[in-house]
Amino acid sequence: MLDLATLHEAVAAQIPDRECLVWRDRRLTWSEVTGRSRRLAHVLHRYGLGRRPGEVAGCESPHDHLALYLHNGPEYLEGLLGAHKARVAPFNANYRYVDEELAQLFGDARPGAILFHARFAAVIERVLDRLDAAPPLLLQVADESGTPLLPGALDYEDALAAAPPEPLPGVRPDAGDLHILYTGGTTGLPKGVLWRIGDLMTGPLGLRHRDGTPITDLDEAVAGAVRSKDRVLVGPPLMHGAGTWAALGGWCTGACVIFPDRVDGLDAADLLATAERERATRIPLVGDAYARPIAEELERSSYDLASVRTLLNSAAAMSQDVKRRLIGLLPHVRITDVIGSSESGLQISRRDGRDESPAAFAPAPGAVVLSADRTRPMRPGEDGLGWLAKGGGSIPIGYLHDPDKTAATFITLDGRRLVVAGDRARLLADGTVEMHGRESTTINTGGEKVFAEEVEGVLRDLPGVADALVIGRPSERWGTEIVAVVRPAAGSPSDGELRAGCAARLARYKIPKAFLRTDQSLRLPNGKADYAAARSLLNR
Repeated sequence: MLDLATLHEAVAAQIPDRECLVWRDRRLTWSEVTGRSRRLAHVLHRYGLGRRPGEVAGCESPHDHLALYLHNGPEYLEGLLGAHKARVAPFNANYRYVDEELAQLFGDARPGAILFHARFAAVIERVLDRLDAAPPLLLQVADESGTPLLPGALDYEDALAAAPPEPLPGVRPDAGDLHILYTGGTTGLPKGVLWRIGDLMTGPLGLRHRDGTPITDLDEAVAGAVRSKDRVLVGPPLMHGAGTWAALGGWCTGACVIFPDRVDGLDAADLLATAERERATRIPLVGDAYARPIAEELERSSYDLASVRTLLNSAAAMSQDVKRRLIGLLPHVRITDVIGSSESGLQISRRDGRDESPAAFAPAPGAVVLSADRTRPMRPGEDGLGWLAKGGGSIPIGYLHDPDKTAATFITLDGRRLVVAGDRARLLADGTVEMHGRESTTINTGGEKVFAEEVEGVLRDLPGVADALVIGRPSERWGTEIVAVVRPAAGSPSDGELRAGCAARLARYKIPKAFLRTDQSLRLPNGKADYAAARSLLNR
């Protein structure tokens, strides 16, 4: 298998002057990114960080860890790449966390270094005072906030300038080195998923042949990267898997990675203007939280997006109504939906969605549907719901410091290791997969199981609904009853209209018993559902 540091160096040697990373007025070539990431590797190594000698067992890490506490920008990707060149394991830190959440994350991940934007300095200082650990190396990235350097921290640019641009001597990255991806914490405390970088590259980062077999030869991978003319515009935050995988996957195949000017939230006009200006070829999306504002902006204004070939949606569902609007607005663009998780990468996918079967997906290599008791693969057309699972080699080791959750999620069946992240699905007679949703969001009402995502999809397709989440609340009659939290669009529908719209497509027991309305966002920064925000409305 290949590793990220070695592949990036090899590609840079072949196309040193080609653009590698673009943000605002900063245009970095492959050679420049290589030099800056080497300098960062020297900084980390000089402070004693790297891969520790000896082997570790199970769900532990042999590396020192680098926390990335940043908005999108060149420094984030330099941090990922430079860490791997120093054999330090990078991990994502959600900049939306409050002190308690960040302290919990750092207590679990135990960073040896933290790379952070200056605007977050005060949070870093408060949280470090709460940790019972040796002080980490602090690397502060200057930003528009003008926040002065935190005591004890190094200015990022000064630290790079003082380090040599040559490769780090005596340190050889390996495909077995770890890359840690913390889950979003939407179904419990964030968990650190331990990916071998080689598995990450042939899995979520897409370093595969058209037939799904992994690319493991360096010369072949470099040749493909050199031929690439792709330019990937990454709007989703890198602090979540969807953004990181889109960016690193682009680099693995020779693409230039582009960020929109605004990186502290989605500005659809800015993103589309950047796509037009930079001639982007691929744009990743995260469900309706990204797709709907983009569709609305395209309906308001005109953009030359002839260069765009693919909209790649992942991490959250895109409603059929929004997808149809985008297809009409951008008829030359292919829309691909992928479903997976931090633990599995891509499991199933669907292109364009021009059909009327929005739940049917094609399985990716290694994907299977297991029986309800998780003891066997289901047969095509077999009755009943099963569990969507992924095998085939390119899956993680497990969860950092958590053997119990690892054992529950990563199973061995007939000698084959599989990850079962918690999605319920049905295997149809034609071999496609019908998704039903995450088990953790299932609502048991009156003895019937209702998948929240199914009801949410119907609601989001109704006229006048910008977004919707479905939750359960205690009920004397039903045990738990279904409640919909709706963010209206123009011409907000009445409860009766919402109920009638649901009745046309859902069984009676799935129809929400009540509808609450809010003008607040129902999405986390990565576009995923914010069920905590929805539940908070029940107590008002």
